[in-house]
Amino acid sequence: MPVQWTISKPHRLVIAVARDELRLEDVENYLDGVTVANALTFRKIFDMTHAVVMLSDADMMALGARIRAYLKVSKLGPLAIVAVTERAYEQASLFQVLAEGDRPVKIFRELHLAREWLDAFDSGS
Repeated sequence: MPVQWTISKPHRLVIAVARDELRLEDVENYLDGVTVANALTFRKIFDMTHAVVMLSDADMMALGARIRAYLKVSKLGPLAIVAVTERAYEQASLFQVLAEGDRPVKIFRELHLAREWLDAFDSGS
């Protein structure tokens, strides 16, 4: 499974780790899981450190549209994306632009910095 995630309801935190080839359907499955768990408002880390990003520009447009649709029906929690390769960083930056909305999104090269940033947000938000 290219994306595995854990959801901590007490901490209102989702941690997702992508491995191997990351494709559109993998991200969609993750989003479905977070939605079904009623965790859209939770703080999130999406770690792509060990993934090869296989998302096309069209895939990114589809993900951006999906996130903007979520924003019409729910508040979304802050998102920290960990991207260490240039390709992953570029795709994360494109996602940040395409999925723009009323929530903080920041891209990091190191997981511990992403966690520090995310921990600055109240887990009740």
